[in-house]
Amino acid sequence: MDSTATRATGGRQARTSWRLAAMLRRTLLLLLVAGQTAAASWVMLSVLPYRGGNGLEIAMVVLFAILFAWISFGFWIAVAGFILRRLGGDRHSLLRQQSETELATTPLARTAIVMPIYHEPIERSLGGLSAVYQSLERTGQLEHFDFYILSDSRDPDIWLQEQAAWAQLVERLGAQGRLFYRRRQVNLNYKSGNVADFLRRWGADYRYMVVLDADSLMAGTTLVRMVQLMERHPRVGILQTGPGLLNGRSLFARVQQFCSQLYGPLFTTGLASVQLGEAAFWGHNAILRTEPFMAHCGLRKLPGWGLFRGPIMSHDFVEAAYLGRAGHEVWLEPELADSWEESPPSLVDELTRDRRWVKGNMQHLWLLLFSRKLRLAHRMALLNGIMSYLASPLWLAFLVLTTVATTQLVLWPINYFPDPHQLYPLWPQWQPMRAVALVTLTLSLLFIPKFLGLADAALTGRLQAFGGTLRLVGSVLLEILISALLAPIRMLSHSRYVIEALLNITLRWAGQNRTSETGWMRAILHHAPGSLLGLGWAAFALWLKPMFFYWSLPVAIPLILAAPISVVLSREQLGQWLRQRGWLLTAEERRGSQLLEDLANNPLAGSHQPDFCDSVIHPVHNALQVALGRGGRQGLRRQRLELLCQRCVKMGPQNLTQAELSLLAQDADCMRYLHRQAWRARPRSPWGRLLGQQIVRRSPPAQSPAAAYPAVMRALPPSANSTWIQSNGRLAGHSLYTDQ
Repeated sequence: MDSTATRATGGRQARTSWRLAAMLRRTLLLLLVAGQTAAASWVMLSVLPYRGGNGLEIAMVVLFAILFAWISFGFWIAVAGFILRRLGGDRHSLLRQQSETELATTPLARTAIVMPIYHEPIERSLGGLSAVYQSLERTGQLEHFDFYILSDSRDPDIWLQEQAAWAQLVERLGAQGRLFYRRRQVNLNYKSGNVADFLRRWGADYRYMVVLDADSLMAGTTLVRMVQLMERHPRVGILQTGPGLLNGRSLFARVQQFCSQLYGPLFTTGLASVQLGEAAFWGHNAILRTEPFMAHCGLRKLPGWGLFRGPIMSHDFVEAAYLGRAGHEVWLEPELADSWEESPPSLVDELTRDRRWVKGNMQHLWLLLFSRKLRLAHRMALLNGIMSYLASPLWLAFLVLTTVATTQLVLWPINYFPDPHQLYPLWPQWQPMRAVALVTLTLSLLFIPKFLGLADAALTGRLQAFGGTLRLVGSVLLEILISALLAPIRMLSHSRYVIEALLNITLRWAGQNRTSETGWMRAILHHAPGSLLGLGWAAFALWLKPMFFYWSLPVAIPLILAAPISVVLSREQLGQWLRQRGWLLTAEERRGSQLLEDLANNPLAGSHQPDFCDSVIHPVHNALQVALGRGGRQGLRRQRLELLCQRCVKMGPQNLTQAELSLLAQDADCMRYLHRQAWRARPRSPWGRLLGQQIVRRSPPAQSPAAAYPAVMRALPPSANSTWIQSNGRLAGHSLYTDQ
């Protein structure tokens, strides 16, 4: 039997093996969650005064059961991850289906690494891509990979800076013919539309595609290993890594980063052990097989109404489900190391991002109910994503019902006949010890996984990587405190976002803040409604009954203090102060990381990237934009551009809209014309003043524009001018830079 036949036979056996293991594991998980939830719900019934004897209490028990099942699911996933890590890993995982030697000798295939961006911090996003490029170069396998920056940015100041930064990276990395930039003029269907545009144009040139987010980092060895795994397993359509968080600076980001690295391996390993070949796709830090992805993952617009009509906003889970429906496997491989992303720097920025994610996940309700032939595992993945946010309004509804029930008991006379058909009175009973036991059980499910993460660090010899035993325990306790403060704030915000999503309130698609701190005014405006609600609820509870007031404090206090909590957690100084003292440390900070070093030595750090005015005035920046722009437009479009040019020269760029500036910036003839006119402008004209400001930045202020032109040229890197002017013809004709 030849090697191909042997591999095919082995592949069928492996698929049969993992499917049987998945069925057994999922059945066991279902029994554990259902049994635990049933027992807790029975205790909850016994705690209630009327033991579910009226509609209000029945509703409370139903909500409690749903929320408890959700918590129980997470608990058992963490326990499964802990057990498997003690056993040395999951023998059914994709990485363990062949030997290390077989994998290392597997040849690579052409792979595109794509980074979709939209109004992102340029230095960080392209600097991160530079670190990935350098890491891959060190493996000696760079020849198999091409890099694509896929921009959807609309602001001409931003995308002109992106183009200049890309050109700078190409020159400094020596990446000519390997690192490309592409900007869509019409950004339909968000990120998925951007990736689809790439695939339509160049997907056939590559067997695989690796998708990165703007804050992603991946080691070259990991990328090589992913391609080798895909080569050895032809039925795999998507291979997803479990990205951790790193490079956090604010206290908020450092807490999130600490959680991902201490607890994350347990949850990722446990989740992968249940999903196996029917895993979810998280949209980034993953490799996709381009041919089946292009064939089966075209996202049709939803045909329903309101929220359930139009393009799918959250595409990743859906694409995994479609590949599974077509017979391909989707794997999450937790043992693929050195796959990273970054946390939002503040709570406000996380909630701003979640607002978009909530709407995308709520859309999945339609697919969950009405899409045909989806595998059960992928339907459960869709449900998991929905519950990630739907749990918040359910929790809020449970608190509301609890408040109503307490109000009835305090202010209204006891109803001994809640059912009009009952013959005997129902005497209310209180079981305080059972209530304490129920609360203890619920808290145990929430906190035991955290201490399992601590035990896992001790058993794998990672204590020193987290700062030592005492600092690690202290960091866990600090994280528990901060998470307890954040939970009610997130609950209220997510509840609001779910309601907005179901009402189909329009969202603005914008880039994420990945760097700045939260100011007091922004925090107050963002959290004011929740703070007022929390204050009103606490005041009502105090008026109603002191014991109920004390019960409400763990939820009310974080809501009331949401603004100061948000501001304090966003402070980089506090995060770095704790890091210097060994708190909330991670292994990469303790031992060092080549990826972080490459990111710190960012070739774009400190360099000025040109906006529209710079691209018009500065000769080298202008030469670059002329090279990348279109030329030879005729007819009505040329007449419109000429009118815009005249307006821009006469009135200055500040009197044109972003759309008009974009039209000028992407036209080679206009940029060339504006450059000449800017250097001929009178000193007191709009362009004369802008030219003067440019000269002040780059040369002595006493010089005139005519004398300063050579000074500006001399201030540039020696090779920049000749490199870009000589390459105009080659770049202008490259299909990457035109919408053909």
